[in-house]
Amino acid sequence: MATAIYLEHYLDSIENLPCELQRNFTLMRDLDNRTEEKKGEIDKLAEEYIANVKNLVSEQRVEHLQKIQNAYSKCKEFSDDKVQLAMQTYEMVDKHIRRLDADLARFENELKEKLELSSFESADGRGLKKGDVKGLKDKRGSRGRARKGSDEDSPRKKKMKNSPDLSDALLPMQPSDVLDMPVDPNEPTYCLCHQVSYGEMIGCDNPDCPIEWFHFACVDLATKPKGKWFCPRCTQDRKKK
Repeated sequence: MATAIYLEHYLDSIENLPCELQRNFTLMRDLDNRTEEKKGEIDKLAEEYIANVKNLVSEQRVEHLQKIQNAYSKCKEFSDDKVQLAMQTYEMVDKHIRRLDADLARFENELKEKLELSSFESADGRGLKKGDVKGLKDKRGSRGRARKGSDEDSPRKKKMKNSPDLSDALLPMQPSDVLDMPVDPNEPTYCLCHQVSYGEMIGCDNPDCPIEWFHFACVDLATKPKGKWFCPRCTQDRKKK
């Protein structure tokens, strides 16, 4: 019954996932097509410039080069948008994987508790059927002794003394522990915080930047800035120069 409930809830949570993934993939494909169109436009502008550069005055050269630069900037903007979409898609799937891990851990703990409880109850039942007279006499003793004996022989104490899975009983895995676990120990880390990629990120325009990618929150960004952007470390290095 519990398995069916967990499965039903999980299937409900991923009901819209295929549509969301399809939408993101369609947007990424559209960005690819628009980028290819811009690349063709850049090639055409470059050929025109090379063919006519001798006949162009200084202002016309600057204007033509500006058109090429604008087309390159548009291509980069399309590429950045595609990277953001890819990261959002990754986070979308990763969120459901983490939830599944948490549900599996919680379900496993519930099964362990039920199995241990049933085994203790069956053991107590067999002991009563044998009619342990000595045990009954001990229970008729003084109230202090009876209380002490009942505490020591309770299922909780027995589980601590006799259970082979003592560490599992004392330290059960919580769903929050699963959510805090890294997805992949081999996954590369980024940003000043040295964490894996998540949420919105921005790339440093310094080609020699050792970190390259940064989380918006770690560099105090709420939206994507226009033009070139340099991380705090590269900004300090540029000021020193």
